[in-house]
Amino acid sequence: MGIAKNLTTINALLPDHVTLVAVSKTKPIEDLQEAYKAGQRVFGENKVQEMTQKWEALPKDIQWHMIGHVQRNKVKYMAPFVSLIHGVDSLRLLQEIDKQAKKHQRIIPCLLQMHIAKESTKFGFDETDLRETLASDTFKSLANIRIEGLMGMATFTNDKVQIRSEFRYLKRIYTDLQRELPELNTLSMGMSGDFEMAIEEGSTMVRIGSSIFGARNY
Repeated sequence: MGIAKNLTTINALLPDHVTLVAVSKTKPIEDLQEAYKAGQRVFGENKVQEMTQKWEALPKDIQWHMIGHVQRNKVKYMAPFVSLIHGVDSLRLLQEIDKQAKKHQRIIPCLLQMHIAKESTKFGFDETDLRETLASDTFKSLANIRIEGLMGMATFTNDKVQIRSEFRYLKRIYTDLQRELPELNTLSMGMSGDFEMAIEEGSTMVRIGSSIFGARNY
């Protein structure tokens, strides 16, 4: 299937400051092993149970990124090992991550998901919610999470002008936030179809699945 070749092709397009998350959801362990052999160490999953099974089966120097919508009752299963949680979209979820991280004596890195798309099916904070959350005493009391940056998903459309404007909007929020939180270093936006545009607009992390592993198996 040429997973190694696909990785080489994509990596050649990525600037040094951009991290490639290989979106391995629904893919068999053999495919991940092939990508691992080719040097890939960051994998993205959207179901906690599947990610946990793969974590148990694969080498321990892999960084596991949770890129899907997170249910609070599933946080405990990934708390021992997850490297980055992308889709954090509420203060209640942050509180649960903090609680589970504390049990494992860890600080879990998180990205706050912003709702930038025109579709109501996508999750995330709006700008006002984000500001209120970050200013709250509850948020400031969370000692076992670390906010590393923002994540957003553009509208699923062929309208490149719209996609670019959504990426640009997210980058503006990120830049504004960096003035208050200079430790922010990650802007996760861009997938197989739009990652080059996302990088032009300031992305530092792209989530690519089908261009590496082929069409998804459901």
